[in-house]
This record gives sequence, structure tokens and C-alpha cells, in this order.
Amino acid sequence: MNEISQIFEIVNFGLVILDSELKVKHWNQWMARHSGIDAERITGAFLLDFFPELKTPRFLRSCKMVLAFGNFSFFSQKLHHFLFPFRPDGAFKSMFEHMQQNCTLGPLRNDFNAVNGIFLIVQDVTELASYEQKLVEMNMKDGLTGIYNRRFLQTRLIEECQRHERYDAKLSLIMFDIDFFKKVNDSYGHQCGDSVLKSVTASIASILRKTDYLARYGGEEFCCLLPHTGLTAAHRLAERFRRQVEALETPCQGHDIKVTISLGVAELRKEDSEETLLNRADEALYSAKSSGRNCTAAIA
Repeated sequence: MNEISQIFEIVNFGLVILDSELKVKHWNQWMARHSGIDAERITGAFLLDFFPELKTPRFLRSCKMVLAFGNFSFFSQKLHHFLFPFRPDGAFKSMFEHMQQNCTLGPLRNDFNAVNGIFLIVQDVTELASYEQKLVEMNMKDGLTGIYNRRFLQTRLIEECQRHERYDAKLSLIMFDIDFFKKVNDSYGHQCGDSVLKSVTASIASILRKTDYLARYGGEEFCCLLPHTGLTAAHRLAERFRRQVEALETPCQGHDIKVTISLGVAELRKEDSEETLLNRADEALYSAKSSGRNCTAAIA
């Protein structure tokens, strides 16, 4: 093994050398470690026999362009996430099913400067991708409850109202708050108040569809945006929220704390904007609170 080959084996990224028929000529230790495939086993084999996931028009076209014109091709993690379906390191298994990768394909030339092969570099960028994901979540999630924040709700509401205008899709909004929440803080302390906020939102989030958006709108006030949902269905869901919270007990510092919520429901009308939809849901919530709390009111 010469000096260059030794370097190929110790670098902290994947290096694959392919011939013009996409057969493996070199498979470094990094690739062997993360794939579980020894170099002796894959060398001389057709790469796509071991990784049929690479049989995509994009990858095959990129290989042809490298071989025909000596071009470089780049597979960005932001667009493609990964080329090789390797497992991520343990610390990131809860965030990603596969290692996040930046991959580069480039030409190899013979003594006559003709392209006769491809080198493929695989970089593990899972840690960087996890930091970026956490930054995104910090900008769109509420720090206490883990649900969406008001900024995200306002952005999403504008987008859903535009969708309604283009496709005439139904859209409803549930606004709710915790009844007499100040008494919870006064009686049990703010730590228990925080526990109640977290348990209430977690309980409601557990019965939402993936297409729904639950957000913290204020201190103990929340909104749930329901795409493709009319007023009747939204009212029915709001009642499920109410019953779920009514049956909930939050243990904190030796106490089992019970609370109720009041809810207002409104459906987007043709003449509505995102602001008027919020206002009508707020009016409906005020009506529910005026009616004695622990109930749901709707404005058509």
C-alpha cells in the first residue's frame, strides 16, 4: 500500500472509485465501516447491485455526465439528504433515520487526459443538519410547550388563507384558553402552572391530524389551525379537546391539578382575511367564556 492509498484509508469521509461501468475499484475503510460491506466483498462488483437505491435518473445521469464531459456533480444534503442509506451515529438516531450526507462525483483521468472513471466522496453532515434543524425549530416552536409559536401560526395562517383563495379549500380555526389559569399559578405556583400548560397541549396534540397546526398564541391562549375542515367538523373537534382536558389530571408537587378550557371556533369565509378569521374565533371564545366557561362556541 503506497502513501496515497494509506491516506485514503484514514480520512474521515467516504471515498469510492468507480470504473466507466460503475464497478467498484476502491472502497475505503470509512465506507466499509458505515456500510458493513468489506472492500474485498464489493471491489470489482457493480455498485448498484449493492445499492439499488442509487438507480435513480438523477444519479445515473450525473455519472454519465462525469464520464462523458468530465463534469463534477454535487448531491446536497439540503436537497437529497443522502445517497447511501447508512445509519447515523447513536446521538442522532432519534432525529434522522439515515446519515445526512453531502456527496461529490468527479472525473478520474488516465495518462492521456481521457476520463476513465469516477471518484465519489461521501461526507457525513448529520451533526450540522441537526444543528440547523434545531435552529429552525427554535424559530417556530414555543420553548415551554414544544408546540408552534405565534410567529409560525401567523405565517402559516397567511399561507392557508392564500390556499383557500386559490382552491376554495375549507379552513377553520379553534381558539381556546385555560379557564381561571391565574388561580392555578396563585394556588400551586408557576412551576405547576407550566406543567399544566405542557400537559394540556400534549393531550390536545395527541388527537390532531398531521395536517393540523397547534400553536401557543399568548400566555394560556392557544390556536389550532385546521386545513380542509369546515365549521361543523371543527366544532366537533373542539368538543373533543374540551372533554379531553376536562378528564386530564396534571400531577405536580403532590397535587393532581384539574383544569377546563373554553373554546371559540370560526370558519374562513370568502370575504375574510387571516386577521378577521382570528378576530371571529376570538369573539367566539369570548362568547364561550361569557356562557360560563368549559364550553365551545362557534361563529358561522
